[in-house]
Amino acid sequence: MNNIHQINTERLTIEKACEIIETGAKLVLSDECTALINKCREFLDDKIERTNEPLYGITTGFGSLCNISINAKDLSTLQSNLVKSHACGTGDRVAPEIVKMMLLLKIQSLSYGNSGVQLATVQRLVDFFNEDVLPVVYQQGSLGASGDLAPLANMCLPLLGLGEVLYQGEILPAADVLAVKGWKPLTLKSKEGLALLNGTQFMSAHGTWAICRARRLFNAALSVAAMSLEAFDGRIEPFGKEVNEVRHHPGQIAVADKMRSILEGSQLIARHKEHVQDPYSFRCIPQVHGAVLDTLNYAQAVMEDEINSPTDNPTIFPDEDIIVSAGNFHGEPIALPMDFLCTALTELSNISERRIYKLISGTRGLPSFLVARPGLNSGFMIAQYAAASILNQSKGLCWPTSCDSIPSSQGQEDHVSMGANSATKLIRVVDNTARILGIELFTAAQALEFRRPARSSKPVEELFTAYRAEVPFIDVDTVMSPLIEKSVKFVESL
Repeated sequence: MNNIHQINTERLTIEKACEIIETGAKLVLSDECTALINKCREFLDDKIERTNEPLYGITTGFGSLCNISINAKDLSTLQSNLVKSHACGTGDRVAPEIVKMMLLLKIQSLSYGNSGVQLATVQRLVDFFNEDVLPVVYQQGSLGASGDLAPLANMCLPLLGLGEVLYQGEILPAADVLAVKGWKPLTLKSKEGLALLNGTQFMSAHGTWAICRARRLFNAALSVAAMSLEAFDGRIEPFGKEVNEVRHHPGQIAVADKMRSILEGSQLIARHKEHVQDPYSFRCIPQVHGAVLDTLNYAQAVMEDEINSPTDNPTIFPDEDIIVSAGNFHGEPIALPMDFLCTALTELSNISERRIYKLISGTRGLPSFLVARPGLNSGFMIAQYAAASILNQSKGLCWPTSCDSIPSSQGQEDHVSMGANSATKLIRVVDNTARILGIELFTAAQALEFRRPARSSKPVEELFTAYRAEVPFIDVDTVMSPLIEKSVKFVESL
């Protein structure tokens, strides 16, 4: 196999994590991580033998039951009971690609040698990943502290021969698939259930996947905006070097540079303009898209720190002879950026929808609703309606779930991040952003044809030609939904 990714202690980037999933790479544990996992497990076994002090979640109960000691003979049962009792996920199933990302990130987190798991447990997770045995996980149930307990419990049930998995396109009992594979259900040792369930892999898998898609959509949005600007007969001056650098924001400067590059050589942008200035949705592309870029960069930096960390509890340090019960499972560090990114992507959608509206408004020499005989034909009237409807939903999803907390576990877990809800709504906002950008491209390409024979720049014309191979010019009214769907898929492919 050539497409192999080795799990090691080198920094895993967002781009690499998504590449692993998208290319179907197989995982192998490095010798380094194998040694770290074994060393930590041996330390933990020895620590249990030589101390009488209670070790949270290892020799005690969980949450508000932390003061109840557990007999040595029951430590394995304690961990399997934890997995079963915490598997309270509900709602819609998590998409397979995100479940696979959860497996990858859980394997990565357990491989630093701070979690106390058996090597066999990590290897079985690797087996699930490599063989595309994907546990059935549900979108609802996590408070984002103590980690993603409910969804991670559902993810780990199949390790015990319980729950369900998606395998070869079917939802099957995990026990049946384990039998087919010749895998025996695992018997968890002390601490292992807690290591599997504590952690932020549900949140971070959604966040990682969303950031990858958002990055691609952001880049596509610049090309789409450039086509809209050309179709609207917009001005180039707002994208000048001096006027953007004087404000210092790196995203704004980068967007202005990119727009100048996309539009270089355009006949349309260079021709004389009758209007002195453009509406904000065109004139302020550097400021708005730039702010989105700065937010995206921030969210990605935070998320990369998260996916390169052990986030279960307690955390074990064999060299220091320390087992610390703390709060690295708390999702607040990534909940806030995910809520922030929801807002940023909605603003990207917001300014896109306004450009759609301007293009169909019958100004600057463009026909009303972008058809030659408006009245008899409604043209792109309802395409803008659809964009406005989708945008309204995204605006509602911008309410930050991270600003709420509901105490749990009899008050022991009295402040939670609600980051799991930040994560799932972020995916919905990314989906909505793709749809709105698809509608903008649908509209911009239609409007650009009314500027012929004048030509835009090489990048814009190449985009236009590729798009026209998928979606035709609308001469008279036709069914729009299939064309919008093609447009969305085209934008997502850029």
